[in-house]
Amino acid sequence: MTTPQCPLHGQTHEQVRGPTEAQGTEAIVHAENAQLDFSRSMSYGDYLGLDAILSAQHPRSPNHNEMLFIVQHQTSELWMKLLLHELHAAMQHVAADDLPPAFKMLSRVSKIMEQLVHAWDVLATMTPPEYSAIRPYLDNSSGFQSHQYRCIEFSLGNKNAAMLRPHAHHPDRLAAVQASYQAPSMYDLTLQLMARQGLSLPASHLNRDWTQPYTASSEVKDAWLVVYRDPERHWALYQLGEKLADIEDAFRLWRFRHVTTVERVIGFKRGSGGTSGVGYLRKMLDVVLFPELWQLRTEL
Repeated sequence: MTTPQCPLHGQTHEQVRGPTEAQGTEAIVHAENAQLDFSRSMSYGDYLGLDAILSAQHPRSPNHNEMLFIVQHQTSELWMKLLLHELHAAMQHVAADDLPPAFKMLSRVSKIMEQLVHAWDVLATMTPPEYSAIRPYLDNSSGFQSHQYRCIEFSLGNKNAAMLRPHAHHPDRLAAVQASYQAPSMYDLTLQLMARQGLSLPASHLNRDWTQPYTASSEVKDAWLVVYRDPERHWALYQLGEKLADIEDAFRLWRFRHVTTVERVIGFKRGSGGTSGVGYLRKMLDVVLFPELWQLRTEL
C-alpha cells in the first residue's frame, strides 16, 4: 500500500508529523472512545443539513470574488432568521406580561445585530473593480428585496406598504411580510404593557392602525419619563426600555456600516435593485424606531 503524501511538499504524513506524534494523536482519539462510524447514526453534518447549506452557493460569474458576495449575504440571512425567531418570541412574552424571558431574547437580538454589523467588515474587503466584475451577473437582485429584513423593520415599527410589492410574486414570502406589516410592532406591544401596568398613555397609541408608521407623542414621552425618573418602582419597564434602546443602537450601527460599505465598494452608482444606492441608504439613517426613548434623555 502506498503511504499517503502531503500534497504541498510530497512528504508522507508520517514524515511531516513524525511517527510518534501520529501514533500519539490517534491514541488520544481512541482513548476518548469517540464515535467514528456514522454509517448508522446521525452525524454533525446530517444534523445541520450541511450538504444543502454548503451546496447552496452558485456563482454566476467566472470571478473569484463572487463567492464572498454570496456567502456574506447568505450568512446574514441566517442571522436574520435567528433574529426574527428571538424577536417574535420576545414580542409574545411582552404581550403576555412575561418579561424575564423577553429580556433574554432581546439581549440576544442585540448580539445578533452586532454579528450583522461585523459582516460588513468582510464584504468591505471587496474592491470596486472586483464588484464591477460580478455586477452584470446580479441582474436586479438586491438586499433591498430581503423579505426577512423587511419583517425585522416592520416588527420594529418602520411600516411601509410599498415594501410589500417586491414579494408579491412569492406567496409564502408575501404572507410572512404581510403578517409583520399588519401586526402591532414590538414598541406597540410595549406601550400596551405600560398601560396595563397603570401608566397613562393616549388611546391613539394603544389601539391604532398597526400598518401605519409610528408617530411620536409627548404623552408617550411623559409616560416613559415616569419610568425613568423612578426606575426602582418601574424596574421591569425601565429594563425593557433599555433593551429597546440597545436594539435601536445596534440597528443604527448596522445601517451605518451598510451605507459606508456600499459607498466604499460602488460609490454613488445606483443600486442593483433600482434605488439610488448610497443616497437611499443615507435617508434610512434618519429613521427613528423608538423616538420617545431617545427624546426623554434630554429631560432627565
